[in-house]
Amino acid sequence: MAILRLNKFQVHTLNPLNIKVKSEFMCLSGASGSGKSLLLRAIADLIEHKGETYLDEQKCSEISPVQWRKWVGFLPAESAWWLDGVGDHFSKENSSYLSQLNLPDACLNWDVSRCSTGEKQRLAIARLLENKPKALLLDEPTASLDPASVIAVESLIKSYANEFQVPVIWVSHDQQQIKRIADREFEIKNNNISEVMA
Repeated sequence: MAILRLNKFQVHTLNPLNIKVKSEFMCLSGASGSGKSLLLRAIADLIEHKGETYLDEQKCSEISPVQWRKWVGFLPAESAWWLDGVGDHFSKENSSYLSQLNLPDACLNWDVSRCSTGEKQRLAIARLLENKPKALLLDEPTASLDPASVIAVESLIKSYANEFQVPVIWVSHDQQQIKRIADREFEIKNNNISEVMA
């Protein structure tokens, strides 16, 4: 079971944060512009920050950024696609996650340009999980999806997290979703991150 730990962690104007996320779903909410995405990007070591991040006892600052990002998988709100073909972004000829996200195997033969926003998002989730990250940072992973796809994504992420015992930080504005999936909920307000007590 991996443990993600933040020690005196600070990004932008957010106050320093000390938190430990075990094999659980930590949902993060807050107003637009409050710093949710910045926090995830900083944990993924994509932007400058203060303090230290640990995965188990491994310090982020002591390993290469490439290795850290393999272990700590970050899904941005809008996925990036740098090649024309969908399949060019996958290391295998098929992905076991596609069918669980209601995507046909044939989608690996598609051009990225023909994919809808929702298809790109589900493909990005499959691509991320294929790398077998030890922790997940998900920035509104279901915001652009229809209800059936939302449930499919939630189910898949839960299944992955349970199988591999990974910590999950999931940004969401959807209070109903937070009630369904969260083990703990935290809110960013006035530059503070505090736990929302049920």
